[in-house]
This record gives sequence, structure tokens and C-alpha cells, in this order.
Amino acid sequence: MDLNLPRYNFNIKTGEDNRQLIFDSLRNRFVALTPEEWVRQNFVRFLIEERGFPRGLMGNEISLVQNGIKRRCDTLVTDRTGAPLVIVEYKAPGIEISQRTFDQIVRYNMVLKASYLIVSNGITHYCCHINYNDNSYAFLHDIPPYEKLV
Repeated sequence: MDLNLPRYNFNIKTGEDNRQLIFDSLRNRFVALTPEEWVRQNFVRFLIEERGFPRGLMGNEISLVQNGIKRRCDTLVTDRTGAPLVIVEYKAPGIEISQRTFDQIVRYNMVLKASYLIVSNGITHYCCHINYNDNSYAFLHDIPPYEKLV
């Protein structure tokens, strides 16, 4: 499926149950190739290869607890001290990004306190900077390189 991202090559195979699997370099294993996973894998590569995000500071499907409920954020990027810097939430290309999507990532951020929130369905990407000093936020026109975020 074509996305609004550069094209990358991936390690894809067919599993024992005839499902397509894609190698996730952050989790270091094959995972089910769903439409949302296709967006995740392409977007992670975009962040690493085009925006200079350090692979070692990124993780997929990161567990967190919010109000006693276990949740998982799609991708978490930390700064060099290990503090949360960016949370990324993905949707499948056919899923419209809605207020509900932003509500979901904001709930995760109540726990993680990242400075940047990114939402993408592979076609449309939103990046928001949270300023905790004056309790404001601003949507950015593009996703900045990692070094401009820290």
C-alpha cells in the first residue's frame, strides 16, 4: 500500500498460518503485517533514516499504566537520558485521524509527559509540541529532525 512516506525495503515473510509477517527492527522479531503495522514500520524507518532519530532510543508497543489500566503506546522515543521525548500513535491508512485519536495519545502523555506527540495514518501526519512551562501546545508544519527536538 502506498503511503505519504519514502519507500523502504522490509524483511517480509509468510508465517506458518499463512499470515504475512514483517520484521520489526525495534522489537527484533517478526510481527503480523496489519495495515497499522505497515504504517508503523514505514514511519519508524522515516524517523530513523530521514529525521535522524537514534534507533537505540526508540521502542515499539511500550507498556504504561494509566489509572490502573495497562495500555501500550505505539512508539516511544526518549532523549539521551531516557526521559520520554516523543510519543507516536499510528492508525491504518484507511482510518481517518480524529479527535478520538488525539484524545488517546493525550491520555498516554498524561503518564509519559513527552514534549512531542505525533499521529499518523501513513497518509496524513500531525506533530504537536507541548510546552509545559506555559501549558500550551502548537502544531508544527513538519516533523523536525531529532537533534532539533532535544
